Amino acid sequence: MTVTRSVVLGCGSYLPSRVLTNSELSKMVDTSDEWIRQRTGIRERHIAAEGETTSEMALKAARAALAAAGIDAQSIDLIVLATSTPDNTFPASAVSVQAGLGITHGAAFDLQAVCSGFVFGLATVDGLLKSGAFKRALVIGSETFSRILDWNDRATCVLFGDGAGAVVLEVRSEPGTREDRGILSASLRSDGRHKSKLYVDGGPSSTQTVGHLRMEGRAVFKHAVVMITDVIEDTLKAAGYTAADIDWFVPHQANQRIIDDSAKKLGIPPDKVITTVAKHGNTSAASIPLALTCAVADGRINRGDLVMMEAMGGGFTWGAVLARW
Repeated sequence: MTVTRSVVLGCGSYLPSRVLTNSELSKMVDTSDEWIRQRTGIRERHIAAEGETTSEMALKAARAALAAAGIDAQSIDLIVLATSTPDNTFPASAVSVQAGLGITHGAAFDLQAVCSGFVFGLATVDGLLKSGAFKRALVIGSETFSRILDWNDRATCVLFGDGAGAVVLEVRSEPGTREDRGILSASLRSDGRHKSKLYVDGGPSSTQTVGHLRMEGRAVFKHAVVMITDVIEDTLKAAGYTAADIDWFVPHQANQRIIDDSAKKLGIPPDKVITTVAKHGNTSAASIPLALTCAVADGRINRGDLVMMEAMGGGFTWGAVLARW
């Protein structure tokens, strides 16, 4: 008996050329390289150039993903861009990517779930592909968080960076065995009671401004490990796997301590965890596809590997996706 799966054909990424190190940050705000590394594991992050937008970075990541997949942009009929930092209030930044690729058919829209956006995007596109409405899709995470940071707030400005990552998905018939490629299961969660712990203090209908990111770091850390591990266990159970079956764990790159504690609680050994937080910082919805692209490029993730992706973001939102590469 065959089943329909959303299979990853390729991935790609883009990082701005400017690198901002901890040492440079220590000259801008009351902090130090040691303070940042001990609490977060971050050593540096990339910052978008003046005038460089979320959609421009997304377009470059999309082109890289299409090249890796070996397919033409005209075969894409769905683009979902996960971002909290769009070019404009409207239209969606995804339509700028669509136009940049020369695509005039299908659909393109943005998805907002903060740092969980890429995971939410994968799950959303999986459902749309399996419905038969679309055949090939780009799922992109792209962020210019540097534009919404308060650079006088050392608790938040040291954490975030800019960048973009993308994957190409195609709907295929698979044999319905444990060797099936594609997205196997996904679990999405949200709880709006935690809004005040991680949010931006601006918006069109409230302040008519963009606003700045605000965070209660200890509260976020307290909830993160519990929420992340619970949703991963649910996702594994739905697909009939355990943590021991995972070949690669690709978490949201928010904080090295959260990554380490989550992997430890799940019993996933460190050598199966993909981490890029030291060089990228927290790139929100872009962090997972950036990490995926790094791990594919260096030969760690290969066809047939079982990959667990998870993220948690403001709202709170959190979720996980299990896929066979």
